[in-house]
Amino acid sequence: MSPRRVPVSRRDRPAKPPLSRAGAVGVALRIMREEGLEKLTMRRLASELDTGPASLYVYVQNMAELHGAILDELLADLRLPTAGAGERWRAELIALMREYTGMLFGYPSLARSVLTLRPSGPHYLRFVEAVLGLLREGGVPVGQAAWGVDLLLQHGTAAAAEHGTRREIVGAEEEVRMFELALREASEAEHPNIAWTRDDLFAGTGPQRLTWAFAALIAGIESVARPAPEIAED
Repeated sequence: MSPRRVPVSRRDRPAKPPLSRAGAVGVALRIMREEGLEKLTMRRLASELDTGPASLYVYVQNMAELHGAILDELLADLRLPTAGAGERWRAELIALMREYTGMLFGYPSLARSVLTLRPSGPHYLRFVEAVLGLLREGGVPVGQAAWGVDLLLQHGTAAAAEHGTRREIVGAEEEVRMFELALREASEAEHPNIAWTRDDLFAGTGPQRLTWAFAALIAGIESVARPAPEIAED
């Protein structure tokens, strides 16, 4: 007679952790950090969470929302300025935008995705609040500040997407070298303006250029009035 099989109670098996939005975003962030955003799919995320893809849509409606949630999680570590920057509001704003851009440098695929997103998480809102607060401290008119925050975010995100994408493309460094060579060897007779600026076209480091770009944008936001609303014709 064969020995009687001892049943195993399901209660002895480790229970799966309950699904949650925070848990899904945390696992998605880990996958992105370890393998890149390209490897992050709903199917892959569901597999990591030991569930089906359909179950995830209760917590994130689509990949765009998931990418926005990942950005929001990253922004939790961003150092936001405290109120009362005073005369240092420009320097504080440049530092904040540089930190935001630098954070995205490590995730170019996310930066490309964020260019077309409108995140709405709590950390993103606090970040936008901080940018607007610094513009307000500088006395920037409300309309210019409202449009200016969008311009600053666009530039920082696009700069990170471009910088990271170049690092990913095979042969990108050679293309940049050929471009620089073409500009340096351009005929002064045919291209007098290139000749006029050729010694400065590639001057400066990346951080210097990024700082200057944000300073130039802030100066424009501060001084260029927003146009009057267009009147619709009957």
